[in-house]
Order: sequence, then structure tokens, then C-alpha cells
Amino acid sequence: MVKITIKELEALSSTDHGRTLREDGNLIGKVLMHKQGLSVQFHYRFKWEGKYKDFACGTWPRTRLLHIRDARDSAKQQLKQGINPCAQKRAVKIQAHAKVVEVVATESLADTDCLTLGELFETWLRDGVARNNANAELRRSFSKDVLPPLANKPLNDVTEHDLRTILRKVIARNAPRRAISLFADITQMLSWAEKRQPWRALLIDGNPAHLIDIDLLLPETYEEERSRILSHDELRELHQKCTGMADVYSALPAGQKYGGIRPLKKETELTLWICLGTLCRIGELLAAEWRHVNLDSGEWFIPAKNVKGRRGKKQDHHIFLSPFSLHYFQVLYSLTGTTPWCFPDKDGTGPVFSKTVSKQVGDRQEMFKKRKPLSRRRHDNSLVLAKGTNGAWTPHDLRRTGATMMQALGVNLDVIDRCQNHVLAGSRVRRHYLHHDYAREKAEAWARLGTQLESIIFPKGMEHTQQVPEQKIL
Repeated sequence: MVKITIKELEALSSTDHGRTLREDGNLIGKVLMHKQGLSVQFHYRFKWEGKYKDFACGTWPRTRLLHIRDARDSAKQQLKQGINPCAQKRAVKIQAHAKVVEVVATESLADTDCLTLGELFETWLRDGVARNNANAELRRSFSKDVLPPLANKPLNDVTEHDLRTILRKVIARNAPRRAISLFADITQMLSWAEKRQPWRALLIDGNPAHLIDIDLLLPETYEEERSRILSHDELRELHQKCTGMADVYSALPAGQKYGGIRPLKKETELTLWICLGTLCRIGELLAAEWRHVNLDSGEWFIPAKNVKGRRGKKQDHHIFLSPFSLHYFQVLYSLTGTTPWCFPDKDGTGPVFSKTVSKQVGDRQEMFKKRKPLSRRRHDNSLVLAKGTNGAWTPHDLRRTGATMMQALGVNLDVIDRCQNHVLAGSRVRRHYLHHDYAREKAEAWARLGTQLESIIFPKGMEHTQQVPEQKIL
């Protein structure tokens, strides 16, 4: 009976590399010499379905010879039972791997359960949404109203009650439009999460925002669509208030200026007239750069990245400045023309915040505010028009006012839409084949509007008195 011994194995040397050792019971060893030293790989040879198979029994000296024989005997026993020992070994490995995967998945699920709404917000901001100013307004909005109560709350614990409480607090401070916008942003974020792991698993009970009817939270008196336009008399009054406040304030002795009504900053006043004369959005104007304004040709280019709207629905916009609008751009250039931005922030490193002008106008119509005056902000009624009989007005109302004036002047509605840079509906075939840019028609419409505004705001015989810089191509 041939049997391999420990002494025989220990006596092996490098000269035995490649030698085959055999033991009764079909145990075969292969001698190998490598950098780590000498070893013997053992396998049990058997016949299965007419072919010879090798079952690995272990490697000496890492595995003791006794255990190598046990592995061979176990394989022989499986063979007697009609089991392929090689297949059985693979099955055991697969089961062990599946168990490890299950444990890891369980641990991962436990970690996922702890993911918070704040973590979702950061992920969504990075991978799921791209708005103007690198999502700065979204971050400001959520940081003010959503994140303080919910940032650290696990997402799967966020309920419709949590969201409804946030929206009610926004509405309670007399900001229903803000609540509508915030609700839309929250719904968009959670809808994005519903389609993606690991967030989808945390919303297994559904999107809590879908259980909220925002209309039921709004005051009965609220009308979402504003229709406010400024009358001719109100436009004249607005101009008189702006110039009058500036004259009165500048005439005050130095010691009395602190108690006087501070007028609008000149740059802020200019935004109002430019918005009125061009029909642009206030956010588009405040983000403007001087390199996009040509004072010689009277043109202003608004790149798509500065245009309000959804991604893929934005388009570049070319505005042909009327003498009315060009005048105010020239005045503005005399104030900020040394910076890259038409309306630079305090540091001159970027444009001013997009809500700045709206806040300044709103702060000067205190009678319409249902809140306590905010610290370090104006709170007077110096910009209330027509004694408040027509309600409050916003900078965006000037865009509507200008468009309505164009309509009254007989300008074609399609041309007005293009002057406002609306994305026009229509068949894909029409958009594919019809590429007339309406430049001439738009220029004429803006010119007619400018002439009308001149006649309304400036009484007959009254001219612009503001000094303007020498025109320069930028």
C-alpha cells in the first residue's frame, strides 16, 4: 500500500520541482517550487460521466496532510452518493457568497434608512437640477424654510404633515406665491428621488408632496395670476416720485439726512425704466454684463443661461434698444461701466442678487405688507402709487405694462411674444422650416413703445436731464 509520509514531503527540494507524488485512493500531489518556497498541491482524481475530474484537496504545508486526506475521503463519500464533489464544492462557495451579499445588503439597507432629507437635497442640487446662479436661489429658499426643521429627519419619516406645516408658515407671513414656488420645488425634488436608488426605496409609501393640495392652503382671496398694469398717470407719478425723492434728500442738511426718506438707489431706479422699455425680466437685467451691451448700435444680447425657464426651453434673446431704453443704459454705464457687470454686487465680483430690486420696491409699499417691518430694511410708503387704490405693484408688473402698451399700439401679438422672449408653441415642422428672426418687426415695436413712454413720462417740452457718458462699443 503506497502512502505519502511527512518525512517524504519534508525531504523534497528544488530539484523535485514538477514531480508527481501518488498515494492509494487516487490522491495525487504536484511538487512546485516558487519564491515563497516549496509546496505540494494535492487533488483527488475521479471519473464522472466518462471523464476524469480533479477535486482540489489542499496544498501542503499550508494544509496538514491529515486534512488533505479528510478532504479526499469526503469527496469519495459524495461520489458514492452520486454527487459530483467538484460541483458540490462550487455550490457551497456560491451559497457562502450569497450569504455574505445578503449580510452586506442588510447592512447597506440599514445605512440607507438613515439617509435624511438634507442629504437628498444636496444630492439633488448636485445631480438633479441646474438653474441660474448655480442653484443659489434654490439653496437660499430651502435653507430658509425647509432645511431648518427637516434637514436631519430621515427621508422615510418625512410626511405630508411636515410639508404642509412648512407651507402654512410661508403663507402665514403673507407670501402665498412663495409657498406655491416652494411647493413646486419640493415636489420636483421628491419626484426626482422616486425614480432613483437609494432614495426610491425610502419613498416606498409614495411621494408625500402628492398628498397635498396647495389650493386648499391658500387664502380664499388669493389670485395666483397677477394682472396689475400701471396706468399712464401711475407711470408719470412713479417718475416724479423717483426724481422728487432724490431732489428732496440731496437738499437736506447733512445732519438731517439720517431722518429723511432715502430715495431709491439710482441703479435700482434705472432697472425699472429699462424693464418697462424692453419688456425684459428683472432677473435677466440684473444678471446682464456690459460685454453683451452695445451702446453704439443700441443692442443688448441676453444669453440663454440668463433666461428664466426650464432647461432645453431657454433661448438667446436680442433686444434692439429704443432711444428711451438706450438713454437709461447710458446713464447706467456712467455709474457701473468700469465693472464687467451692469449691476455689480458690493464686492464687484458678480451681479447683484436677483431679488434685490423687488425687495426694495416692496419695502417702500409698507401699507400692503401684513408683517412686522424687517430690521435693516426700509419700511415706508414712498413708492405707493395712486394712493394705493390699485394695489401694490412689482417690477414684473412693468413687463406686463409695457407689453399691454404695445398691444394698444397695434403691435402684432406674435411680435409682442418675441419681444418678451416667450418660447412659442407650434408644430415641429413649422419650427424646422420657418426661421425668420423678426428683427425688423421687434425693433419697430420697441421703438414705438419707447416713443409712447417718452410722451407719457415726460411732459411736452421736457427733456432728459441726466448726463450720459460718451458712447462706446463694448
